[in-house]
Amino acid sequence: MPVGTVLVVDDDPVIVNLLRVNFEIEGYTVLTATTGEAGLAQARSGGPDVIVLDVMMPGMDGIEVARRLRAEEDTRKIPIIMLSAKAQSSDIQAGLAVADEYVTKPFEPIELLDRVATALARAQSGNAH
Repeated sequence: MPVGTVLVVDDDPVIVNLLRVNFEIEGYTVLTATTGEAGLAQARSGGPDVIVLDVMMPGMDGIEVARRLRAEEDTRKIPIIMLSAKAQSSDIQAGLAVADEYVTKPFEPIELLDRVATALARAQSGNAH
């Protein structure tokens, strides 16, 4: 039985595949998108429980995707975990202004799995962003 649905939005197919495999091993259903626009559409139609969202993508970046998700009634409560190579405090603060968590690349897949599980548990108990 799946423990939840994770939407992975990243323009790097290696990261998308790595995350898909790790989440599926843990029992998650995984949706993927490689652009901000596609991620927004998946979030609106796919009903993810948690979103792992890259910040730096061509076109619409992850910060803008998160802003739009937070502005919409149907998606505003979905936990968002930002994933980014941008590690300066100003970048992290900008990410945390619209997301629940911020993980810097390179990252440990186990740490990300833990953060997703924690965000999902928080959301299910009614304490999301």
